[in-house]
Amino acid sequence: MKSTEQTYTKLHARWILTAPLLFFVLYSGMALLSGSFHALPVSVAFMAAAVWGLLLFPSVPFSEKIEAFSRGAAHRDIMMMIWIFMMAGAFAESARSLGAVDATVALTLHFMPATMLPAGLFLAVCFISLSIGTSVGTIVALMPVAVGLAEQAGFSSAMIGGIVVGGAFFGDNLSFISDTTIAATRTQGCAMRDKFRANFRIVLPAAALAIFIYVVRGQDCGEVLAQQGDIAWEAAIPYLAVLVLALMGVHVLLALFIGIIATGLLGLVSCGGIDTWLSSLGQGVLGMGELICVTLLAGGLLGLIRHYGGISYLVRLLLRGMRGKRTAELGIALMVTLSNLCTANNTVAILTVGDIAHAIAEKFHISPARAASLLDTFSCLVQGALPYGAQLLMASRLSGLDAGQMIPELTYPMLLGGCALISILLPGRASN
Repeated sequence: MKSTEQTYTKLHARWILTAPLLFFVLYSGMALLSGSFHALPVSVAFMAAAVWGLLLFPSVPFSEKIEAFSRGAAHRDIMMMIWIFMMAGAFAESARSLGAVDATVALTLHFMPATMLPAGLFLAVCFISLSIGTSVGTIVALMPVAVGLAEQAGFSSAMIGGIVVGGAFFGDNLSFISDTTIAATRTQGCAMRDKFRANFRIVLPAAALAIFIYVVRGQDCGEVLAQQGDIAWEAAIPYLAVLVLALMGVHVLLALFIGIIATGLLGLVSCGGIDTWLSSLGQGVLGMGELICVTLLAGGLLGLIRHYGGISYLVRLLLRGMRGKRTAELGIALMVTLSNLCTANNTVAILTVGDIAHAIAEKFHISPARAASLLDTFSCLVQGALPYGAQLLMASRLSGLDAGQMIPELTYPMLLGGCALISILLPGRASN
């Protein structure tokens, strides 16, 4: 009886993995055929995968499947993302409609030489993301302004978008208040400062190379148009308020709420009315509808995969190939990568495999700080390049760019991935 139960569980684990596989085939297949990630809405691809997952195993009560799906969708990190999306949509649209974006662009160009724009923007994004600890919050705060800067300075919008998305993961990976850092250190049982030191040895060369590349590329910029007339300094206050609050360590939701109030005051004082502000708030929230649906569907699908043991099954397959420290580190990196591909959320991915990674690290004498660093680095690396991840979906929504246009411009994440792999593969570097 025991053997039958184990076989039954393995069959469930194998078959439930066909649900995310269906998503990948549909989404990537349509993208390859059409040349655009917008050809098939990501929500439709996730919906098809979710329906397939719910229809599997007719002998299992449907109520049990729905409960597992709902538990996954209602995960704390999933719900936090949804609140951020709603507040971000309201702030971004109200700021745009009242001229805050244009004013902030003009103000930036007034002080920053165009040739230093790519490198300067990357440094600013890294600093802000390190301060606020959230890649989504960083993208929300900077993407509209960054795209405006690209248009004015003659740079490719895709390149500037890639700078913002890539730099946003600098802080997500390193910040002491980042969810990924907290999840990685708690699951591995190490101090944040130790994980920071282990991470910094990987991040520093990648960031330095990225800055050098952006300085070189900045020399090829177009001519910045001379600013005509006076700059509407007061219109830039909402964006500046959000950035200052973020740098002060105020929670991203509270910072966005204060930013929304600031745009309302701007509409009341500068525009002589509040109708535009109220209308833009509604449009902004509604505009985040697909992102919210995608996040819920991805969380629910993860709930089904976890319920039927899909993640544990993948981990067991990886464990078979581990023979020493180096292969164990590669296994931890691949494990969180696969988890991230299924969850589309780097924090959830770390929490999903964190305990298993801890056991692997102990077995192969890998330091807790090193294990936490690998989990955080590879989860952020994968999350930053996912066209159906919240960060690129948000960036696309705010910039009007296709995710496929920005992915080739993710210079920093590519360099980070290279440095992380080198830190594992070079002799004498593993587990240091």
